[in-house]
Amino acid sequence: MKLKLKKIPLFPILIIFISLLPLLDYFHPGLPKTHDGQDHVARIANFYQNLTEGNIIPRWAENLNWGYGHPILMFLYPLPSYIASFFHFIGFNFVDSTKLVFILSYVLSGLTMYLWLKQFLSKHAAYIGGLLYILAPYRFVDLYVRAAIGEHVAFVFPPLVLYFLYKLSKKSSIKNLTLGSLSLAGLILAHNAISLMFLPIIFLYGIFLFSQTKIKKSFLINSFLIILFSFSMSAFFWLPALLEGKYTLRDIVTENGYLNRFANFSQFIYGPWNYGESGEFTLQVGILHWLSVILSIPLVLYFYKKKNKLWIFTLSLIIIFAASLFIIDKSSQLIWQHISLIQKFQFPWRFLSVTVFAASVLGAGVISILPKKNRAIVLVFLSFLIIFVNKDYWYAKSYLNKPEVFYTSVYQSTTDTGESAPIWSVRFMEEEPETSLEIIDGNAKIKQVRRTSTYHQYQVRADSETRLRENTLYFPGWQVLVDGKEAPIQFQDPENRGVMTFNVEKGKHLVELKFTETKLRLFADIISLVSFLILIIIVIRVVFFYKK
Repeated sequence: MKLKLKKIPLFPILIIFISLLPLLDYFHPGLPKTHDGQDHVARIANFYQNLTEGNIIPRWAENLNWGYGHPILMFLYPLPSYIASFFHFIGFNFVDSTKLVFILSYVLSGLTMYLWLKQFLSKHAAYIGGLLYILAPYRFVDLYVRAAIGEHVAFVFPPLVLYFLYKLSKKSSIKNLTLGSLSLAGLILAHNAISLMFLPIIFLYGIFLFSQTKIKKSFLINSFLIILFSFSMSAFFWLPALLEGKYTLRDIVTENGYLNRFANFSQFIYGPWNYGESGEFTLQVGILHWLSVILSIPLVLYFYKKKNKLWIFTLSLIIIFAASLFIIDKSSQLIWQHISLIQKFQFPWRFLSVTVFAASVLGAGVISILPKKNRAIVLVFLSFLIIFVNKDYWYAKSYLNKPEVFYTSVYQSTTDTGESAPIWSVRFMEEEPETSLEIIDGNAKIKQVRRTSTYHQYQVRADSETRLRENTLYFPGWQVLVDGKEAPIQFQDPENRGVMTFNVEKGKHLVELKFTETKLRLFADIISLVSFLILIIIVIRVVFFYKK
């Protein structure tokens, strides 16, 4: 029996194979030396510790900041950490678990782009679009220079959200509604800033599909439900991160941080590859990505003459491409100065994520109009060309080989630039405390009974009224209980800035410190849980009880 080649998913297999080439250095022992890679491993180790202690939504990193703890997990996109925690749970160490997140998301991003593009373009075009999406210089900046794990994971989701919107524009489906909601929620949980960048694109694509679909009412309802469910399911993260950011140094540390991060237009054309800090690494778009955009200009006219509505889609992508470069260029400085929302993105060059996306889709559009004659030769040539022009960018600078305990014990950093530190504390601690609970004034004996990320228990025998200092940063949610009764906490003492101090009376006491959910966090948790349960109930009802 002859093998039917048509049934072999040739292009997805090729995308997987080619995507593994830039990942070879991730299979090398050790952690590639990058700007943030080591810090991500430490965060994930703290995240996993919370999960093992029963904190399903980790918010407090006990071992960061020299052991004083840190609320960074509350403001840090959680999806990469959940995925890495799963890999660690099944047996991988923390470094390999982190590397697997990079590997998996890189491969999946090419496949999701292919999946979406092949719905309205040819498979050949979708294949090239997938390659352009993964083989862009900026993708290797994220992979081997910055180790921007959140941005890296986020690349998986924009094509996936657009795919399910496209499917819903053709036919109403609970399956596509559910998966579309999960995809948009995944984008939000993968990286909050990147999700904000892509939301306008998703919205515009929805309008385009609405203008084309014959089932306008159901498409409108399904689109609204996707937005409702995705934002509700991810509320446990974005709602507290948004509203409790006022308790951090975020606005102070990031103020005007964008001023020295702008690019010159020439940097989009070419920039030498290096592993330097912000402003030093390359911001080039890519030779073939530029070619894709240039060739897509006549493509607009081609689609227009053919009365193919894709001319609107293509023109919109060209505008989005140009706008993303403009917002990175120093000529957009006035916009950054007068629009506070855009300042939250912190680094203008983050918009290269949108640039790469738009250029990849435009490249696929150009390939879609190629004649069938000699198309296979063109695809082979382009595949080798895309690989060749980017081959010098996918190597690790060097490797870190540190024991697992380095990441799981007290970590001598906050793992960010201090923007998540409580506003009443110092930006960075500088040394590890000698003990968890110490005496400031008075006389007492202290015995630590139990300690987890969010619960500290001590037995205190005070010979007189005693003032104690818990060497943990205060953040809303921390409570001090003395013999089961809540005690007042002082955390703005100039001599004990940011840490918790409190008094105990003479005698023997059970002292407990608990990090609990504030009313806002609890409200957000309930929203996420209820929306997720409603979505599950809808699916179960349709699958098991719906009768045709």
